[in-house]
Amino acid sequence: MNRAWAELVRGPAALTVPGDIVAGAAAAGGAPARRVALAAASSVCLYWSGMALNDWADRDIDAHERPGRPIPSGRVRPAAALGAATGLTAAGLALAAAHSRAALAAAGAVAATAWAYDLGAKHTKAGPAAMGAARALNVVLGATSGAAPHRALPAAAVVGAHTAAVTTLSRHEAHGGPRSAPLAALAAALGTAAAVAAPARAAGPAPQRAGTAAGAAAYVLTTAPPLLRAAREPSGPLVRQGVVAGLSALVPLQAALAARAGRPGAVPALLATLAAARRLSRKVTPT
Repeated sequence: MNRAWAELVRGPAALTVPGDIVAGAAAAGGAPARRVALAAASSVCLYWSGMALNDWADRDIDAHERPGRPIPSGRVRPAAALGAATGLTAAGLALAAAHSRAALAAAGAVAATAWAYDLGAKHTKAGPAAMGAARALNVVLGATSGAAPHRALPAAAVVGAHTAAVTTLSRHEAHGGPRSAPLAALAAALGTAAAVAAPARAAGPAPQRAGTAAGAAAYVLTTAPPLLRAAREPSGPLVRQGVVAGLSALVPLQAALAARAGRPGAVPALLATLAAARRLSRKVTPT
């Protein structure tokens, strides 16, 4: 994948996607590695599809606000981006079909929500909710690997709420905005961390409690400092840093949710993914 295509599909941000699947599978009671891998591969394809479609749909806006992006800069043709979005959606659905009918249904819901967001909802008041719904459904996709998918609904709601808050903030990353925007995102993050960590303090084996606390702490440490800087000076570049931090913070949040569900072993693996995403973000922007 050359740099232009890596920028188009937001390569580093895709590393935040498999954690949704891991968190969903853990909450649903655990699952065979093959099923988790298929769901994760489907999820990554759908994420890349959504990013390519996003830039195709926003190509005229980006020509004025973000002329360096792959399409307005001429490094990727619009038709090629749309073709990639379509092909990656098909690949994601095919991988889900190889998993199970339930996974195909969940992946279809993820794809439909992402396409609706990119082609219309993004620039409406419903945009953040639509993006949050897509991410919540991604956790549900992971839960189809387990024996009790309904048990993953609380985890899906947590991930969806975080995503909606970050999406709301992202509306100010081009030109900056009011201080209330990063402060609202910060308040949402702190509330999320408290809600995830509180049940683990009351019950569960020590590794489960420790893993949940570690994930929740890493989540706050990842998202809070950039949001505080953006609150002090809500310029476009600092707000964008807050958005990037919000995307990265999904990984420790997923780790905390997996540990809370009884899979503390997922914490070091997911936090290692966070470190890799940060390194790649220095080369290719995830937003």
